[in-house]
Amino acid sequence: MADREQFRLGLVGYGEIGSTLGAGLRGAGLESIACYDKYAFEGPYADLIQERAREAGVTLVRSNAELAEAADLIASVTPGVASLESADAFAPVLTSRHTFLDFASATPKIKQGVAAKLEASGALLGDCSIEGTPLHGYAMRMLSSGPAGERVCDLLNPWGMQIAFMGPVLGTASGIKIIRSVLIKGIEALTDEMLLAGRQYGIDEVVLASASKTLARPWMDTVQSLTPSGVIHAKRRAEELEMSAEAVADAGVEPIMARAVAQRLRWKESLGLKDHFKGVVPATYQEALDAMVLKAGLKPTGQS
Repeated sequence: MADREQFRLGLVGYGEIGSTLGAGLRGAGLESIACYDKYAFEGPYADLIQERAREAGVTLVRSNAELAEAADLIASVTPGVASLESADAFAPVLTSRHTFLDFASATPKIKQGVAAKLEASGALLGDCSIEGTPLHGYAMRMLSSGPAGERVCDLLNPWGMQIAFMGPVLGTASGIKIIRSVLIKGIEALTDEMLLAGRQYGIDEVVLASASKTLARPWMDTVQSLTPSGVIHAKRRAEELEMSAEAVADAGVEPIMARAVAQRLRWKESLGLKDHFKGVVPATYQEALDAMVLKAGLKPTGQS
């Protein structure tokens, strides 16, 4: 790991993530941190942003241009929906001395769009995604990728951050996070729907305890159990989920998630995988996944 190097950090956005990074890095001894947040001086959260910045010793500036002047490494921690807009604003003020890192949760396509908008500036570009939560402080687990990916690790990890470089292709880190979110955010939504319906039947605690027992094992064990057997039993599981959807609806809760799960299982049934495997459960989840890809005619992104 590289030695600690003082450099000038600029943050775009001083919400939950930005303020966590600012306070953590300042506490670790990084001397120069500036931030541009368009809500820092007006709006309902101006007082909160100013208080957080003051307590951390982070300097608030009033424009993208001021931030570019005050910083060498700029980390944009705005929401993903604002990535392209933020890139437009920074395009005229970045130069070849800057490193620009987009932390937003967004698709690889959006990150590549950011790069296209900033290419003429000559700045070294990268993207970063957050796997941990602010509960772990500024040392939450992160991933980086793109031309600036290794540089970012060398600059920030010595100050206590935990960033793993995932390769030189811009958008790789963000792709891992955004696809992972299908599961992680899906678990949240599924749990909400299950507990809302369970509460109406008066069995939410019992249902949760039962589900917890099933899930109380390493996640890879669950994947190796469900995915291979799922290609054989998709029809039966779809029928069960359709009944689950009915039960949720009977409880007065719209079964958005249950219906979606049933639809995905019906799609899997339509691939004819039970016949493909002659009724025998494949040995690994990779075999099951390869068969789904083959039968569905899926191709890697970028191929036609």
